[in-house]
Amino acid sequence: MRVFVAGGSGALGRRLVPQLVARGHQVTATTTSAAKLGMLAELGAQGVVMDGLDGVSVREAVAQARPDAIMHQMTALGTGKPDMRHPDRFFAPTNRLRVEGTDHLLAAAEATGVPHVLVQSFAQSYGPRAGLLTEEDPIDPGTVPTVRRLSAGVLHIQDVVPKAGGTVLRYGGFYGPGASDDVVEMVRKRKFPLVGDGSGWNSWVHLDDAASATVLAMEQRARGVFNIVDDEPAQVLDWLPYLAACAGAKRPMRVPKWLARLLAGEFAVALMTEGHGFSNARARRELGWELRYPSWRLGFKEELA
Repeated sequence: MRVFVAGGSGALGRRLVPQLVARGHQVTATTTSAAKLGMLAELGAQGVVMDGLDGVSVREAVAQARPDAIMHQMTALGTGKPDMRHPDRFFAPTNRLRVEGTDHLLAAAEATGVPHVLVQSFAQSYGPRAGLLTEEDPIDPGTVPTVRRLSAGVLHIQDVVPKAGGTVLRYGGFYGPGASDDVVEMVRKRKFPLVGDGSGWNSWVHLDDAASATVLAMEQRARGVFNIVDDEPAQVLDWLPYLAACAGAKRPMRVPKWLARLLAGEFAVALMTEGHGFSNARARRELGWELRYPSWRLGFKEELA
């Protein structure tokens, strides 16, 4: 198949493109920087410079590639250090790509007759529900105003992509080369404390496993929503000290919620105390997805050994 990977030079794109090429697909991958075209060529893709926020740029790139499938993997999360104190500022470019970039790609797909669009979303939800969330459960931004604003992108994707007959891939927190370096650095410097009781849940997924699930969803023309997470959702109180141990760091400090709220803001507190875990049962069952790293415990240990 001819596959168009928007955001092919990002952390996931760099793991996804080689898997597509290895399975015989012809890949066009985009980047915002001409300096990365050589890297995309080394991965086996035809590199194209594209601005995901410019509808004309997107339409021209898609029309020239004439793909059978489009993958939206564009974010701006790798362009600066995480800033939990000012999350609106840090996440704003990615939110625009999730809203405007998604709309531009869907419009380009419709204009050029591309039958399948897969879009990156995020497995992060808050609110009163208990237990693991399935694909039937919508993303709940909860009540914290900052979190609600930052959820605008994933809520938009959840709304428009299924209506267009596309696929929403709700990835867990990425780890692996180029995805978790900043978090590990903060843990080693003891700048990533355990907030409150650390009772919030996270679902993780290694970049290579996220890429393999994405390839399967494309090849099988799977439609609808899929949670792309590993087998073991975990509370912060479990995964954060384990990550520190794997990284050879001291055990994270514990700070009360009121102090974390003053130092890092409501967003950081919500992330560490209110998040839900997600179930991967549908992806395993319908895609035949087998994970190289079924648990973050194995993945963290191997990545940081």
